[in-house]
Amino acid sequence: MKTKGIYQITIHLNIIMASQFLKVHPSDNVIVALRDQPAGADVTYEGSIYKLQYGVSAKHKFVTEDIDTGGAIIMYGVLVGRATQPIKKGEPITTFNLKHDAHDYSTANRKPYSYTQPDVSHWQNRTFKGYHREDGRVGTYNYWLVVPLVFCENRNVLIMKDAFERELGYAQTDMYRDQVREFLHLYQQGDMRRIKNLETFVDAPASAKRKPERPFQNVDGVKFLTHEGGCGGTRLDANTLCSLFAAYAVHPNVAGITVLSLGCQNSELKTLEDEIRKRDPHFNKPFFAFEHQKGTEYSLMSGAIKETFMGLTKINEFERSDAPLSKLSVGLKCGGSDGFSGISANPVLGHLSDLVVGLGGQTLLAEFPELNGVEQELLNRCVTEEKAAKFEKLMRDYAGKAEAVGSAFAFNPSPGNIKDGLITDAIKSAGAAKKGGNAYVSDVLNYTERATESGLHLVCTPGNDVEATTGQTAAGANIILFTTGLGTPTGNPICPVAKVATNSALAQRMPDVIDFDCGPVVDGTQTIEQNAEALLDYVIKVASGELTKAQQLGQDDFIPWKRGVSL
Repeated sequence: MKTKGIYQITIHLNIIMASQFLKVHPSDNVIVALRDQPAGADVTYEGSIYKLQYGVSAKHKFVTEDIDTGGAIIMYGVLVGRATQPIKKGEPITTFNLKHDAHDYSTANRKPYSYTQPDVSHWQNRTFKGYHREDGRVGTYNYWLVVPLVFCENRNVLIMKDAFERELGYAQTDMYRDQVREFLHLYQQGDMRRIKNLETFVDAPASAKRKPERPFQNVDGVKFLTHEGGCGGTRLDANTLCSLFAAYAVHPNVAGITVLSLGCQNSELKTLEDEIRKRDPHFNKPFFAFEHQKGTEYSLMSGAIKETFMGLTKINEFERSDAPLSKLSVGLKCGGSDGFSGISANPVLGHLSDLVVGLGGQTLLAEFPELNGVEQELLNRCVTEEKAAKFEKLMRDYAGKAEAVGSAFAFNPSPGNIKDGLITDAIKSAGAAKKGGNAYVSDVLNYTERATESGLHLVCTPGNDVEATTGQTAAGANIILFTTGLGTPTGNPICPVAKVATNSALAQRMPDVIDFDCGPVVDGTQTIEQNAEALLDYVIKVASGELTKAQQLGQDDFIPWKRGVSL
């Protein structure tokens, strides 16, 4: 598709959005209802009249023509499913009359692709305040990381977490502990009626919002990871875990690392060290490793705490300073998607992605199961044949593993997705891919591989929210933008995750979770480009230290992908 056509679609989207209906692409044979529509309504759209056979809920779609059994349903200009029974003009598509289908793809069928980079002159001299690292990358936060090489050490990691967070001012509020204490006091007084009459929290009380004193002003936190791997399972899983921890160790948001090891597990310390050197031959961050089987638990813990504390005094010497926007590495993620995701928030991220790429930065599009049906477009956009071939192989291998266990990418949409209009995986994927904008694909990364080039990257991860954000962070994202139509609190220990709402109702309903609202695009009060520029302004604030809602809530989600079937 030529650039002109792409931008014609974007303009079309912005003009129509203020109305009751939307056809996303001129060749589509479905129309999206932006508001609930009653059965029997006569809909006039672009000169055509449609009699709605049934009620159509907001975010759902009805067909613009009679569709025979086996007939193609086209949305975003691509095949997204086939009718399992005749569908009359004006009738909504549902899981009862539509099944997933998508066009096949091949590197051999690549077609020329071109696009015009958006004007980025307004942003050329903008900066964010980050932490400059010796390898040239810039961190948006300054964290110390504590990890166990095996699940046997989880308990010790959590003991360290409690000690450091409470004493150094990083612990979450005690508001719920205080609530239980109050209930206990009333119970002991025999005052059950008062307990029943007490209001539940809608927002944190003022006492919980007071910031505790932190002796290390330039250390944004000490982050503690736990997991269920490292021993048993396969050697591939153990080695992948070491690769993942190595990627986090060299991450620009990490200034030092403490490792706890039992000593006999499959995920060996040497493997971790080798993986770190593979990613950064000149790695010189503070790195402390402690082996449990060399002595008592008391000596292990006391030594780890002592060295970690000494390390914190060193990384507290780092200070934020100006960095160009070319040092941004932005993860592009969606989860809890709804029927507005692919027409508001995801295209907004797409335009932001094109801006960041135009400024020389990196963007990282993950979730390979959610690229099902748009593979050929992405193959066309790859800058070289070799990168296209790598993407095709990763996609086919992943899809093959899913099919081998009786699953498929077609099973990806969740009940919540389907309820909100994402009937097939291809519909979900076509909308999800909009997060990648229109730029060329500079590189394709396997899980735990690090992004080293500027531009848009495809990162192999599952669609699972936390497995995907864990993988994007490993690729080097120093901020992740996460679009959601239903609301999800997902965060990451070392990379800020900003939640971007597809609609204003969600932003207003969950203000403690949502960071940015793309609802003005649906309302027609802002264009996609205007909303994207406002979002980029917010990204600069977060990159400079303004905490996301997930960070404020202490939502440090971390799930390693074992490379099995996860959609």
